[in-house]
Amino acid sequence: MKDIHNLLNIKTNNIRPSKGKILISEPFMGDFYFKRSVILLAEHNEEGSFGLIINKPITARFNEIVKDFPEFNTQLYIGGPVQNNSLFFIHMLKDKIDDSQEIINGIYWGGDLEQIKEMILLGQLSPADIRFYIGYSGWTSNQLDSELKRNSWVVSRMEAGKLLNTNPEKLWGKTLNDLGGEYSYWTNFPADPTMN
Repeated sequence: MKDIHNLLNIKTNNIRPSKGKILISEPFMGDFYFKRSVILLAEHNEEGSFGLIINKPITARFNEIVKDFPEFNTQLYIGGPVQNNSLFFIHMLKDKIDDSQEIINGIYWGGDLEQIKEMILLGQLSPADIRFYIGYSGWTSNQLDSELKRNSWVVSRMEAGKLLNTNPEKLWGKTLNDLGGEYSYWTNFPADPTMN
């Protein structure tokens, strides 16, 4: 089957992947993790790429899945298929968490998990400040570039506030509508092309 861009006569944009950019999946990607996903790239270099799916919330409560953690009333998300027994997180706490790394202006990933637990216990952390993910999305050297050549992803930019404040279920469509042009039509395609 021809890729979706050829079917729709779409020219890909010229934005290259890098830390802080987002990846938007093409509309007919059928993979459980990546179907209609938006991924925030936390790292992209010659050794590979690391990111988190930011629009796949899990229905179970945080503390039902994450054990040995203070009670915290927050949403948990699927971050990707790699190390899906591990907890990852992004936050907007700047220098309040040691060893965290800035992804884009105002959003950081990683850091000292014990500090986060203590901040929760002391009531110094709000669910609006942090997002937790099970697993991550990773690509080996040149793997993501190969997927981009096959038009599996569209690379784009998004402001930090929009990334974390947009309803996750609407984020995939919003990012495509923000790109405009032919990409906005993708939101009208059925999730299963055989249903069309």
